[in-house]
Amino acid sequence: MGQNASLPHPGTRFQVIGAGLPRTGTASLSKALEILLEGPIWHGGTQTTLGPPAQIKVWARILKHWLAGTGPDHSAALKLMERELDGYAAITDAPGGQLVPELMELYPNAKVICTIRDPVKWEKSLDHVRGVTLMWFIQGVLLPLPGMRHFIGYITLLRDQWVKIYGEAIPTRQTYLRHVSWLKEVVPEDRLVFFDVRDGWEPLCKALGKEIPKDQPFPHVNDGDAIPEVANYHIRRGLARWAVIVALGAAIVAYVVSR
Repeated sequence: MGQNASLPHPGTRFQVIGAGLPRTGTASLSKALEILLEGPIWHGGTQTTLGPPAQIKVWARILKHWLAGTGPDHSAALKLMERELDGYAAITDAPGGQLVPELMELYPNAKVICTIRDPVKWEKSLDHVRGVTLMWFIQGVLLPLPGMRHFIGYITLLRDQWVKIYGEAIPTRQTYLRHVSWLKEVVPEDRLVFFDVRDGWEPLCKALGKEIPKDQPFPHVNDGDAIPEVANYHIRRGLARWAVIVALGAAIVAYVVSR
């Protein structure tokens, strides 16, 4: 997860579908693609939690249409995705990694790049992320925040999406392996690239036909630290809003009682 949401740049050509699961280096890939493609990147974890409040609501609508699975819903999901990704050079992280067939339909010339990681380490990393999203008080705390009040509902839709594709609500190393197998089934071999961010610029640049940036190290973003930071940021915002609401309510009650 990056620390800042990206803004679309009109006229930017969409070039890459990031198919990697969360916690496989999607934030690092996003930063690298931003440099190579010279355009903004739509990173799911960042955009839905730090972007404009409307974004999380729109992507929740996309997921609802996708889960419904009807012809009209499919068309509606594609239309919304195309609108939301206009002005971006790529999409990375969830839910894009699970919308690969639909994204290939929208962008038939885009390369599909799946970031990879050791499945056992990935499973442990996802446990940490789940712990943040499942804190018992989080929904109540986020209620006063536009956009983020929809966070738990959005996470539930993501979980439903994973159940539909992988047959599991709780990610395990088998989920990771099923994702890789699924990609090999739905993506033509000449469009699919598996990439380990530890390998740096060379394989990524080769896949995209780009020159290796001179005097610029490959970006390595530790989104494991970013996730609790973002959670704490929104918790503080939510508690501050609740403090104002309670204080205002108390003032109104005191005024009414004193009359």
